[in-house]
Amino acid sequence: MSGHAEYSEPAEPYTGHAQAGGPPIVRRTPDLDIVKVAVGAMDNNAYLLRCRPDGPQLLIDAAEEPDTLLRLLDAERLELIVTTHRHADHWQALSAVVEATDAQVLAGADDAAALTEASGVPVTRTLRDGDEIRFGAATVQVSTLVGHTPGSIALTYRDRDGHVHLFTGDSLFPGGVGNTHGEKDAFARLYRDVTTKLFDRLPDETHVYPGHGDDTTLGAERPHLPEWLARGW
Repeated sequence: MSGHAEYSEPAEPYTGHAQAGGPPIVRRTPDLDIVKVAVGAMDNNAYLLRCRPDGPQLLIDAAEEPDTLLRLLDAERLELIVTTHRHADHWQALSAVVEATDAQVLAGADDAAALTEASGVPVTRTLRDGDEIRFGAATVQVSTLVGHTPGSIALTYRDRDGHVHLFTGDSLFPGGVGNTHGEKDAFARLYRDVTTKLFDRLPDETHVYPGHGDDTTLGAERPHLPEWLARGW
C-alpha cells in the first residue's frame, strides 16, 4: 500500500493544529517532511517523518485509526514505529500498522514490556536516554522523561538548517508537563527531566510536537516553568 504521494506537497502553511477527522498537515524541512494527523476520540497526534525523496519513514505513535495512518505512509518504506509511552491511546493502531508494513517497533525500555503485554506486539528495540535512531539520512535522539509513565520518551530531530524539532508524547504540552495523577514524586521527577533534558539543552526556537493538541515552542513555555513547579502539575 502506498499513500506517500497524497501528502507529498503541502497545500497550506503549517499551523501546528490538526483535528481528528480532518486532513493531515505537513511541515517541510530540508531533508524530510513532518506529517501530523490527529486521530481517535482523544485527538491523539501521530507524526510521520518521511525522508525525501522517497526515502525511509518513521512513525511516532500508531495511536488510532489504522486506515488513516496507512494512507499517510508508504508501507514499503515505513521502517520504524516509535511509541512514546505505554498508555493505550497511543498504540491502538500499532498491531494493524505493523502487520501492513513489517516495521520495527521501538519503545522506552521501562515501558516496553507493558506495551507488548497490552498490545500483543513485540518491541524490536528498547530505547534509553541518549540513544540515537537512524533512518535514511536522518537521526533522532532519545530523551527519557520519567513521570507520566516510567518509560516515557521524547525524540529530538535537528534539521540541516539548524532548526530543532521535539516530539514529546504526553510529557510536555502547551501549558505544562504531562499528567502525573497527583503523585508528587512522579511530578517532581517529570518536571526535573523536562527542565534539565529539554529546556536546559535546547533553544527557545525548538518546535514542540505534543501527543495531543497544538504545537508550541520551548520559548513560549519557558516563562511558565516556575508557575508549573508552584502548582505541582
